[in-house]
Amino acid sequence: MPEPALACHALHCRAGGRDLFTDLTLQVHAGERLALMGPSGSGKTTLLTTLAGLLPPAGGQVLVGGVPLAENPGLRREIALVLQAYGLLTLLTAAENIEVVLRAAGRDPRRAIAEAAEPLARLGLAGYADHLVEELSGGQQQRVAVARALALRPRVLLADEPTAEQDAAHRALVLDELMAAADRGAALIIATHDPEVAGRCDRVIELRAAVPRAQGSPAR
Repeated sequence: MPEPALACHALHCRAGGRDLFTDLTLQVHAGERLALMGPSGSGKTTLLTTLAGLLPPAGGQVLVGGVPLAENPGLRREIALVLQAYGLLTLLTAAENIEVVLRAAGRDPRRAIAEAAEPLARLGLAGYADHLVEELSGGQQQRVAVARALALRPRVLLADEPTAEQDAAHRALVLDELMAAADRGAALIIATHDPEVAGRCDRVIELRAAVPRAQGSPAR
């Protein structure tokens, strides 16, 4: 069986001076969809930022394709994270926010414009590509953040509450695009409070009181 696209072993995470996880082990394979659920403060965001390599764990390790992330920081380029706070540059347009990330990832600058336009269009933002981020609504900014992650075509796609600011129609649009990324082979992990979002995933892990409890596959 191939190595998981993303895994963690005996992961120990701390935030705000308290332990969130002390011995967390999980594996997510290419094309698999995993939902993280749990109340606010249960550690969903901390776990995602640790898995993305943005926050060092207090113990244990994260592996990408079986290779320790801490020993190979270049592997972070294979992971895309949709932040709950979006993480957009307000002085740039929607398209420029994607183009700058593509160029930083080593993509051909001549193709960056087209590669930015495609996911924006799929997420209903074709008419807003040249708008500054500060001119966009919260829901539109969230979709720009999703489009940016999709444009990277990552091996691992992590999304923190990616539908929280969306109405019903746009929530379905965002979910369809995230699921399509998994169909193309990305390992997808979504932190969510929404049972409907979790219902689109293959597995659910419920985080409560710093103890993760795995659940069976929800009905689709």
